[in-house]
Amino acid sequence: MSARRTVRATVEYDGTGFKGFQRQRQARSVQGVLEAAIRAATGADAAVHGAGRTDAGVHARGQVIAFCTPTRLDDAALLRALNAHLPADVVVTDLAAAAPDFDPRRRAAARVYEYRIDQRPTRPALDRARDWHVPQPLDLQRMRDAAAQLVGSHDFDAFTAGPQTSTRREVYALEVWREGSSVFVRIAANAFLYRMVRRIVDTLVRVGLGTLAPQAVADLLQPAPRSRVRGTAPAHGLTLVTVVYPDDAPRYNQRLGGNAAQLPALVSAAGRE
Repeated sequence: MSARRTVRATVEYDGTGFKGFQRQRQARSVQGVLEAAIRAATGADAAVHGAGRTDAGVHARGQVIAFCTPTRLDDAALLRALNAHLPADVVVTDLAAAAPDFDPRRRAAARVYEYRIDQRPTRPALDRARDWHVPQPLDLQRMRDAAAQLVGSHDFDAFTAGPQTSTRREVYALEVWREGSSVFVRIAANAFLYRMVRRIVDTLVRVGLGTLAPQAVADLLQPAPRSRVRGTAPAHGLTLVTVVYPDDAPRYNQRLGGNAAQLPALVSAAGRE
C-alpha cells in the first residue's frame, strides 16, 4: 500500500434495482455497491461520497463520486479493476486523481437532470423502466410558458416532500422539447430539494394536459401549503445527466466565446455534446 489519494470518478447506473444512491443497511444501494467494488479491487475500505443522493429508481449518466484509497494501482488500472467487480447495472466511465479536499457535493456549481415522457398511445415495453407513459397529448408551448416562471432564484418549498433547513434554490435553465414520440424536460440548478425535479415535472405535465394554467405555476412559488403541488412524477423517468464544477468552466467557456459568466445558463446543454 502507498499514501492515500483522493479519487474522483464519474458513474453511470440503472436505478431500477436500487433503493437509491445512499447506503442502506437492509437494501441495495449504489453507494454500497461502489464501496464493495472498491474493497474488492484494492483490499481496503473506502467511504464513497456522491454529488447527489438520487432516489430509488432514478438513473444516472453522470453521477460524480469521490473516495480516498491507499492502493498502488494507477488510475487506468483502478478503473478496470472497479468495473471488473461492479454489477452490470453500474459502471465507472472515467476516473482520475483529485485534490485531497475535493467534495463532489459541496464543490458542484450545477446539477443537470433530464426527465423522459413517452407519448405513444400504447404503453412502452422496452423503455418501461426509463419513461413515464403519458398517452394524452401534451401542449409543449403551455409547458414552456410555465417552465419559464420557475427559472431563477425562488423558494421551492411547495415542490419538496421532506423537511428542509432552506428551500431556496436557483434554477439556471428549464427546457421542454420533443423528439419523436418522447417529450423531454431538462432542468439545471445549483442544487435540488427532495423530489423537487419530479414534482416540477408532474406540475408541467398537468399544464401540458390543460388541467393547470401556465400562469398558475408562479403562485406555487409563493408561501403556500405543499398540497398545492398535487403529484410527483414516477422516479424511473428521471436521470442525473451531469454535474458541473468550477474547474469545468474552460470546456464550456470555449463554446461561449470567452464569457465564462454565462456558465450557469449553458449547463442545460450539457450531455448533448
